[in-house]
Amino acid sequence: MKEGILLCGHGTRRAAGVNSFKELVRVLRERYENQYEVDYGFLEFNHPTYEAAVERMYLNGIRKIYALPVILFAGSHAKNDIPFELNTLQSYHEDLSISMGKHIGVSSFLLDLAVKRIKETESKLSPVDRRDTCLIVVGRGTTDPDANSDVAKLTSMLLDGMGFGFATTAYSGTAYPKIDDGLTIVNKLGFKRTIVIPFFFFTGVLLERIYASVSKMNDEAENEYVFTDPFGADELILKAFDERLEEAKNGTASMNCQLCKYRKQVVGFEEDLGKEQVGHHLNVKGILFEEEEKPGVKKNSIGETIKKVLGI
Repeated sequence: MKEGILLCGHGTRRAAGVNSFKELVRVLRERYENQYEVDYGFLEFNHPTYEAAVERMYLNGIRKIYALPVILFAGSHAKNDIPFELNTLQSYHEDLSISMGKHIGVSSFLLDLAVKRIKETESKLSPVDRRDTCLIVVGRGTTDPDANSDVAKLTSMLLDGMGFGFATTAYSGTAYPKIDDGLTIVNKLGFKRTIVIPFFFFTGVLLERIYASVSKMNDEAENEYVFTDPFGADELILKAFDERLEEAKNGTASMNCQLCKYRKQVVGFEEDLGKEQVGHHLNVKGILFEEEEKPGVKKNSIGETIKKVLGI
């Protein structure tokens, strides 16, 4: 019996971000098509929801699903929201098994891809010694210190491995320092060039804000500020998914529970210890309509127009 892979996305208000996610789905579908049926879903905003994706896989005869989070770091989405959704969906069918893979996290493939994006950016610029260059790694930022510290760890590895004069971490939201604060602090250090690398798969609201902040600083500051492209569907990301899939199949996918604020008392987050695992995206699940735009399938413009007019 053919097994399935569910790619678990977050969702975004930006059509460009949704299209980039669907391109990743298309690439992975081609990569795994001989062994698995590949489908996808979103936590919020976009269609299909996880429930719709799992249901159509089930109707196609799939009884074993490997759920791979398209998420870089293990904040509340990977620890609470996605497991809550998947456990709920699995309970609908006695003969259905869903095994959740690990988020990408601190991975050699992710580190190599970050190096690749930095070198791509440097190749387009005039030569500047790396000792005269500062690196800012920007993570999404969560209320989970475990996820934020993974971003900081990768920052340290890039600093040590590439020989920058200095490197620091900033976040696009929730965590401190925000990207604007990070840029302000770094600007006082006087480096000739600052490279900002956002640890994001695709474009979206948060990435657009990061780029806008970097461009604004570049216009106002004496020294140079540039940013890299997001990670996208690069082959190195695909290899990271290969690795997470094998872990899910072998039952070795695990998270760092020793520093998880939900399972151990972590300084500053004492009230989160032992919280119930409940999703928080119920009010915005599937509120944006584009499910008819499936990866690798040409859009039927007439049907699409009629559906949107009727709201179905």
